[in-house]
Amino acid sequence: MATHHRTPPPRAHWVLLGTLLLVTTALLTLHGLVLGEFHADESTPQGPADAVPAAVRTGQAVIDARKPSPVTLGPRDHTLALTFDDGPDPTWTPQILAVLDRYHVHATFFVTGAHAAQYPGLIREILAHGNEIGNHTATHADLRDVGTAGTGVELHTTDLALAGAANIATSLVRPPYSATPDSLDDLAWQSVRRIGADGRLVVLSDLDSEDWQRPGVDKIIANATPRDGHSAVLLMHDAGGDRSQTVAALDRFLPAMRAAGWQLDTVSHAVGISDTNAVAEPQTRFGGWLLVAAVQLSDWLTAALRLVLLVASALAVLRTIMVLIVTWIHVRRARDRPLWTPEESVTVIVPAYNEKAGIEATVRSVLASDHPVWVIVVDDGSTDGTAEVVERLNLRRVVLIRQANAGKPAALNTGLAAARTDLVVMVDGDTVLERGTVRTVVSHFADPRVGAVSGNAKVGNRGGLLGKWQHIEYVIGFNLDRRMYDVLECMPTVPGAIGAFRRDAVLALGGIPTDTLAEDTDLTMALERDGWRVVYEQQALAWTEAPSTLGQLWKQRYRWCYGTLQAVWKHRRAILEHGPAGRLGRRGIPYLLLFQVALPVLGPFVDVAAIFGILTGDGVPALLYWLAFLAMQLIPAVVAFRLDREPLRPLLVLPLQQFVYRQLMYLVVLQSVMTALAGARLPWHKLTRTGLSVPTTGLDEGRTPAKR
Repeated sequence: MATHHRTPPPRAHWVLLGTLLLVTTALLTLHGLVLGEFHADESTPQGPADAVPAAVRTGQAVIDARKPSPVTLGPRDHTLALTFDDGPDPTWTPQILAVLDRYHVHATFFVTGAHAAQYPGLIREILAHGNEIGNHTATHADLRDVGTAGTGVELHTTDLALAGAANIATSLVRPPYSATPDSLDDLAWQSVRRIGADGRLVVLSDLDSEDWQRPGVDKIIANATPRDGHSAVLLMHDAGGDRSQTVAALDRFLPAMRAAGWQLDTVSHAVGISDTNAVAEPQTRFGGWLLVAAVQLSDWLTAALRLVLLVASALAVLRTIMVLIVTWIHVRRARDRPLWTPEESVTVIVPAYNEKAGIEATVRSVLASDHPVWVIVVDDGSTDGTAEVVERLNLRRVVLIRQANAGKPAALNTGLAAARTDLVVMVDGDTVLERGTVRTVVSHFADPRVGAVSGNAKVGNRGGLLGKWQHIEYVIGFNLDRRMYDVLECMPTVPGAIGAFRRDAVLALGGIPTDTLAEDTDLTMALERDGWRVVYEQQALAWTEAPSTLGQLWKQRYRWCYGTLQAVWKHRRAILEHGPAGRLGRRGIPYLLLFQVALPVLGPFVDVAAIFGILTGDGVPALLYWLAFLAMQLIPAVVAFRLDREPLRPLLVLPLQQFVYRQLMYLVVLQSVMTALAGARLPWHKLTRTGLSVPTTGLDEGRTPAKR
């Protein structure tokens, strides 16, 4: 059915969506690069050391390679330079600072740029306590492997982070995985030369407390104690894992060393060098501020996406459990419900706009019903000869009404006005009914509280991959979701393909609403707000022609989703009402918005996060999540197919549905939401039909109508 002369939806929302996805991708990439998630945290095995000068290998721990002839420096006699690597850490760095303050000791903290950008407040706190900052690369990369360009990126990214966090620049660098000078190999020496060429000092260590292995407090103290009274640079850690042993060892080690007459200080004070921490250049500070802000935002985004993923998973599990329980209740109720068939005839209204391909099949299937029917075909200004096809049929009990094109709701209202029966069934012009559909769908009107009944629409053209995907969606949606809506008495939609109504109830509301694109949803919600019950009849089968191309599918679902949003907004006051309206407002509408709008809107961002999870080494959790998500779909699908007596073979394509079909539905919802927020009017998007043919017998035996 068509409506004309509507303003097309704006295209700016695609720019907005693309921008949001681009920003999300960029932030996640930044998060992965800065935090080193795209490479493994491991070092290259030690190699030959033929190129390392003997004076360096046998020298002291601080190496000045800024000039062609490198020199080494060390702490003064009976002085220990206390250093901590890999921080800052929000748990352990404050505890270590507290111990240092207790004994009035200062230290040098070699921080990674990633952690500095994540926790800029801790950098400022370290400095405020009189300590010193050193550069430990941005991502804890082994500088022997990254070359000149990689070394520059690692060091300068950390420079930016420190400038943005505390407006400082440091000339001290400790390469990750470094140890004592005599452990330098040729590759390590090349990295030392590169660092020196950049105007920096390399700080190795003389003593390794090995606290990273958590060997116990006593062992850490023993490893940290200088041998033979020699001065030393001591390596400890304030990040990288559980550092409780480090904190406990430090609390015993510091007073013991002070009592033994040792001086404990920063690298610069212990060695006697100056200007290791200076004020950052203004341009570096601005760039650093941007980097820190971006990392903070990427951290927040990553945490938010993890939360969304957890919430979505929990909701998927809860929804599966709830739907299966409610389906079991509905099956038992349907089994016990007594059958009733009204004696009078029923009017079947068929609105038709350019339905030449399928209108004959629709009319003949309705007339083949095992309940007496009148058929009213309302031709809404078709230009393809639809009305002429109906005229040539020249069938009794079929009335053809022609009108100028005014849209599907207007055509249905014309049919309602012409009907002379209490009960009416509305059927799309591309739908084929089974023989018992009319009888079963109107049987619920024995209950005077029932104002409308939803039938069970099924995909007739399910031969290709797209048809199978839609077939799966229809079977699950109609067989499970509508059963749940029925039991909870909050049915949001009686589908246009097959639905039965009390004519007087619809006319009392002013007829079919014309101000939304989802007139079926709008009418259903209006009936419930007027006090009527709306139920579901799974045996009232109707075969409909689903879109055969992705473009056609996009147009159909775009209209459905946009129209649903219109209807929800129109009937939003149902949330505050009582009776059937309140059940719709507090059960049906929240469920609809949560599972058909909110979660799909977040879907593309979750998919981007999942891809990054695989790229950053979290492939196994991502795969397990995907399999669990697939199971949450497969279990209800099997139940729905069994209830509908459908073969399970089409479910073999369900896994593929996650890679194309699901993303398409995400984008449809996003476009609908953006269009709604922009306040645009959406055109009807008439689909191209090829028609379904009607078998001469056996529709009630479960055979699928053939595709023409």
